[in-house]
Amino acid sequence: MRGVAFTRLGVIAAFIALLEALCRFGIVKPLTLVAPSRMVSTLIDLIRAGDVGDDAARTAIEVGGAFVLSVLLGVLLGAVIHAIARLRQAVAPVLVSWYAVPSFVFYPLFIALLGLSEAPLIAIGAFSAAPAMVVATISGLDRVPRVLRRVALVHRMGFWETLRFITLPSALPSLFTGVKLAFAYAFIGVIAGEFILSGGGLGYAIAYAYESFETAKMYALMLLVLGVGVAVNAGLHLWEGRLLRQRQR
Repeated sequence: MRGVAFTRLGVIAAFIALLEALCRFGIVKPLTLVAPSRMVSTLIDLIRAGDVGDDAARTAIEVGGAFVLSVLLGVLLGAVIHAIARLRQAVAPVLVSWYAVPSFVFYPLFIALLGLSEAPLIAIGAFSAAPAMVVATISGLDRVPRVLRRVALVHRMGFWETLRFITLPSALPSLFTGVKLAFAYAFIGVIAGEFILSGGGLGYAIAYAYESFETAKMYALMLLVLGVGVAVNAGLHLWEGRLLRQRQR
């Protein structure tokens, strides 16, 4: 595992060094791409000047709200669909083709229902992410062995005991896959929505920098978004590994 990690880091470092060289020697024009070192220095300057705090806070609220809402709705709907066979048969084609329809087409409806605020973007993020959690929940519940359910009945275990000792441990791998996908889709949905539908947030700030030909600022903000996404996914991955190790014990 350490060898794989070092190889991965080596590939990333080589790619960054190549970009740095291409920009430093003028092979790539500054209006097209700035050197990674300049992205970092510009981002540090923006943070010190307090120019990204409001936008970052707004994006964090929108992504966090969309993520939590999508996980809660996804688990609830997934459990209900799993319990009702006819409903599952009816909903299955919709879940399979869900991402064929861009969620942004519902933005006018969300504005009419929720008003001009962060709520429509949270709804778009949740609307994009919830199906992944629904599918993961159904898959996780399918993995619970029937014999364990019968054991719970024999021992007269209550709902919460069954959930704690049987259902969650058996469904945990699929549920965590759904959680990671839900964050990814919520993050993408909110950032993309801010690009074209919002007046604030990191997505809006990147789009504004692009339209203003502030290339260094644009790439610095993109680096921030990339770093946050990678950091959260890495954190979820570590958490998943820890829980799975505890489960094996």
